[in-house]
Parts: sequence; C-alpha cells; structure tokens
Amino acid sequence: MEEDDRPRAKGDAASKLAAEDLAPYSQDELGERIALLEAEIDRVKAHRDKVAAHRAAADALFSSPGS
Repeated sequence: MEEDDRPRAKGDAASKLAAEDLAPYSQDELGERIALLEAEIDRVKAHRDKVAAHRAAADALFSSPGS
C-alpha cells in the first residue's frame, strides 16, 4: 500500500500543537516556534493555491462550451 493510499490518522497536527503546554518554552523558543508555524502556513497556502489553479484549469478544459 502506498503512503498516499493510507487512511488519514484521527486528529491532526494542528490540534495536537494547540493542546501542547507552552509554559516550558523560553521566549526564544516560542519565537522559533512561531517562525516555523508561519513557514508551514505559507507552505499550506501555496499548496492550496496550486491545487485551486489545477482544479480551475481542469474545470475550464472539461466544461461544456457556452457554460
């Protein structure tokens, strides 16, 4: 079974991160965490935009003329 064929795990990484206690982290560590999370947000947005553009191109290709 290929990795992409596997069912998704219950819950997601964002929920697990949101439940984590932040008290043990220093200000520097929190700053690093914020930078990593912002980079991940940018990566997810870029992927979302790529998927949307791909879908729009497919819709345009397969839509009936005059619609």
